[in-house]
Amino acid sequence: MFGSMQRGVNAYAKVGMETSVISASPHKLIVLLYDGALAAIRNAAKHMAAGNIVEKGAAISKALDIIDNGLRASLDKKAGGEIASNLDSLYVYMTERLLTANLQNKSALLDEVQTLLADLRDAWLQIGEKPAEPTSVAHYPVLASA
Repeated sequence: MFGSMQRGVNAYAKVGMETSVISASPHKLIVLLYDGALAAIRNAAKHMAAGNIVEKGAAISKALDIIDNGLRASLDKKAGGEIASNLDSLYVYMTERLLTANLQNKSALLDEVQTLLADLRDAWLQIGEKPAEPTSVAHYPVLASA
């Protein structure tokens, strides 16, 4: 009974995530990538502490995939210049640390990468999306009072 309920909850969560991705701006997509990588690392730490080797490896693999094929792949090194190049190097460093954490079972390395990702996510949120320019009040017609 609970198994089928869990599948329903998982299906609902998947639809919610797909809807978020489809309707997201490019800025929001990067936030979603950071969120996904952070969640995967939290899961990896949980599984590492519990001694669940297979689940730990799967969670770290998910974080690696998000960092390499999401965050790193989205960098535009021509337009981004030195910042994009530095981010690329930082993402490479993170993947190396995650691989080492997996091989050596070191939760401190997971914590390190999680801190780096959280800092980048916070900085990205502070950049924020630029709101549309407000229309001047002069552009609106004056309504006659009744």
